[in-house]
Amino acid sequence: MAGLAARAHAADAVPAPLSIFIVARDEADRIDATIRAVRDLTDDLVVVDSGSQDRTVEVARGLGARVLHNDWAGYGPQKRFAEEQCRHDWVLNLDADEVVPPGLAAEIRSLFARPDGPPRDAYRVGIAEIFPGEGAPHPWAYTLKPVRLYRLSRGRYSASPVHDRVAVDPGARVGRLEGTIHHFSVRSLGDQIDKLNRYSDQQADDLRARDVRIPTWRVFVEFPAAFLKAYLGRRHFVRGTYGFLTAMNYAISRHLRLAKHVESRRLDDARAAAARSPAGGAPVDPSTLNP
Repeated sequence: MAGLAARAHAADAVPAPLSIFIVARDEADRIDATIRAVRDLTDDLVVVDSGSQDRTVEVARGLGARVLHNDWAGYGPQKRFAEEQCRHDWVLNLDADEVVPPGLAAEIRSLFARPDGPPRDAYRVGIAEIFPGEGAPHPWAYTLKPVRLYRLSRGRYSASPVHDRVAVDPGARVGRLEGTIHHFSVRSLGDQIDKLNRYSDQQADDLRARDVRIPTWRVFVEFPAAFLKAYLGRRHFVRGTYGFLTAMNYAISRHLRLAKHVESRRLDDARAAAARSPAGGAPVDPSTLNP
């Protein structure tokens, strides 16, 4: 990474032809660090706020961001709206609780310091969580690797309200950056549960909108399977007791997603049965409903 920093040094005073966009709501306590870490990389830093009740807008504007309001429409639509506000073809997307460390910033700058610019059309970037009490990601922490740096002419966020993934065009050249984004996703265990509970509402609504019916037997295995996925598969165990607790929270969120889906499906079946009944909406015997 020292070599990357040296290559980028000469261009430090010149922002890259790169837009950086962030979607946010009530992130005044975290967005400051997010913006400060990247504001020298760009001359076009866009924050799309969906109705913050704290000082998020004030903090972002005070740090030089161009702040716009857009009512929350789901993860994919909100990020697509933000993409459309960007002035450059190249964009970097960050969440308001993510921080680009200096080494990754130098790596990004070095790509744009090349005579022909970045050689790929999109780049995957590692994202590692930093939990409360930690100063840096655990050396063995699980790392997601989504596309976050990309050309708008070769990729856009999907329109899904619950899955915020960049869909790159067929044939697009996708590279991988060495650096890792630091993700401060957990303010506290209670705040994490609140966030995951709200997200499970959106997931259940999305399943209903797409007319997806998850088999009921999943109710009995979802919680333990999700816990093992987080604790072992995503290596929460390396954080000791706190990792056990965050894995439990993840399992609870997956259980809530499925429980709300089953409940919604049950109520839909009840309404459909009532509409078909000769009494025209008379109460339905619960024993006749699907579980």
